[in-house]
Amino acid sequence: MTSPSTTEQTGTQASGWKLAGFALLFILLSAGGTWAIWHQFADNNFSFDDRLLSAAFLIAAVVLLGIYFAADGLRLHFTLRALGHSLPIGQIFRLVFINIFFSNVTPMATGGGFAQIWYLQRKGVPVGTATAATTIRTVLAIAFIFSVTPICLLWLDALKGQPLLGEVSGLLALFIALYLGFFAIVLLRTRWLIGPLSTLIDLLHRIHVINEPRRRRWQFGMKREMVRFARSFAIYIRGPRRDVLLSVVFTLAFLISLFSFPALLMTALGYDVDYLTVIGLLFVTTFIMYFAPTPGASGISEGVFGSFFSTLVSANHLVLVTVAWRFLTIYLGMIIGLVLMQRELASSLRTSQVESGQRNQTGKPGSGMTDDPTQTS
Repeated sequence: MTSPSTTEQTGTQASGWKLAGFALLFILLSAGGTWAIWHQFADNNFSFDDRLLSAAFLIAAVVLLGIYFAADGLRLHFTLRALGHSLPIGQIFRLVFINIFFSNVTPMATGGGFAQIWYLQRKGVPVGTATAATTIRTVLAIAFIFSVTPICLLWLDALKGQPLLGEVSGLLALFIALYLGFFAIVLLRTRWLIGPLSTLIDLLHRIHVINEPRRRRWQFGMKREMVRFARSFAIYIRGPRRDVLLSVVFTLAFLISLFSFPALLMTALGYDVDYLTVIGLLFVTTFIMYFAPTPGASGISEGVFGSFFSTLVSANHLVLVTVAWRFLTIYLGMIIGLVLMQRELASSLRTSQVESGQRNQTGKPGSGMTDDPTQTS
């Protein structure tokens, strides 16, 4: 009979091949998007500017990266604290980079949420609480982006006459309403989702995708985690005001630092930068990226950025600014996240092998996850 550790290793290898495929797709689409900028918006011009290698720029970039990564970690840290959990800050910051990697190699950033929940569960956070923490963390950022984007679309001069927005403005308004409505249900009326999810599980059973024992387990697990999630969000709202406030403050700091990289690049290249215009353009760019079906919005993000900034940056600098922006905000974090994720997977596999050996020796199952401490008795 196949041992659990062998099964997990096989599953890990299969997942690794899938991730490799998504990563390759990410690289190809990013290259395609960059080529489209070079061909369509930069008039086939490109030149490297060694001002991006100056000591002043490199120091400023390191400082801004520090603020960006720190704010990203601290917004999750204080969300967890508001939920009654706390992890060592080193584990939080490892999760920052793991999330960057998975969010950008899976379509519509879906893998980032699952990776965060998996990681937090491994560190002792119950699934329901981990789901609530990552969802609240995402919703806070979405609330800022979706609130500011309509203002930018209406009043930002740099966006007037953009053919891309003129064609999809109606769809953007619809997406804003649907997205906000969905997350309002997730946060405020979580139990409304139990019925549709229960129907979906029953459908999977009827078409023989899952068997009866698994159907019962999934039904029980889904209802339990939905209840825990709803309870966890209520705990967050009633949590320590300092932690709740800081989770919001660091979310805003994260977004502002993230959106400041193009301004830093343009300043280093000698442009007269309208900071509010750059921030506004990045709000709209990020909003569009939320709906991109490609891994990490690759290809689409480059194209949208190039279209928006083609009037602010000269043709020979447009590709350079685009690639440097993506490198600082995405590629660098992905590389670090890939290394950290490999270490986490190796550690998880070793732990599984040790527990499997202990079960074989004692004939007893390993200890499971403790119950959710946020659950009232």
